[in-house]
Amino acid sequence: MKYILAIALILLPSVVSAEDSLAIARELYASAAYEDALAMLGRLNPGVLRIDEGRVADQYRALCLLALGRTTEASHAIEAVVAAEPSYHPSDGDVSPRVRAVFSDVRRRLLPGLVQQKYALAKTAYDHKDYRTASVGFGQLLALFDDPDLAGAASKSLLADLRVLTDGFHQLSLQALAPPPAPEPPPAVVAKSAAPVPEPNRIYTSADASVVPPAVVRQVLPPFSGVIQKPLVGSMEVVIDENGKVASAMMRSPVETVYDRQAVLAALSWRYRPATLSGTPVKFRKFIQVALTPQ
Repeated sequence: MKYILAIALILLPSVVSAEDSLAIARELYASAAYEDALAMLGRLNPGVLRIDEGRVADQYRALCLLALGRTTEASHAIEAVVAAEPSYHPSDGDVSPRVRAVFSDVRRRLLPGLVQQKYALAKTAYDHKDYRTASVGFGQLLALFDDPDLAGAASKSLLADLRVLTDGFHQLSLQALAPPPAPEPPPAVVAKSAAPVPEPNRIYTSADASVVPPAVVRQVLPPFSGVIQKPLVGSMEVVIDENGKVASAMMRSPVETVYDRQAVLAALSWRYRPATLSGTPVKFRKFIQVALTPQ
């Protein structure tokens, strides 16, 4: 197989599409023709590659260099891969444990700095009121904080504080994206010294300072099996009743038609510890980000 692919490489015309070149490079790598795969990747013109194609090319370039024992070059190539896609992990089925270990070493070294850079970019988008970009950025950061390769650094003071800020700005970005709720009836006038009393049938929100928000018991979005070319982000509104069950769910900012229905259906099975006002369970309106990223 290696020799057939090598001969095919020699006979290829001078102009080959990026998609075809990447497919050939994959085949050459799979057949252990690492030098030929690197040569094919070297023929690619970075100026005409889509973002996803460029990332795939960088990933296979790093894998070929590792397989050839060119550790220093491979390390630089892996750094480029991680910088472009911090969440990338080589598939267990595609690479050896040694290669996965090298990727993990590079990711552990780079991720703390990348997290700080991505936080700065997301915060800048938030300050410019670009809440959609900010919510995607903060959502990706929250996923990175749970990455095993960041676990050691994430517990340190600086990154621990950054995670708290990220979570807060993420929620604020989602709330800014969601349309304002319907006007609530004016609160009943009560004596200043009296504790607030829940109003029958009222749905409270995070704007009600006296209400303790619901706590998540189970809140898991279904996996996405479709194909998208760019990150998509939307928001869902759920109303949680006094028993901690989801009484209603709807997409406030749609993401993808089929997935929207799956997400709403899944939300009806979520469970919470209910919101409380003066110790009494109350209904609560909550907004949740629904984000999809290309695989």
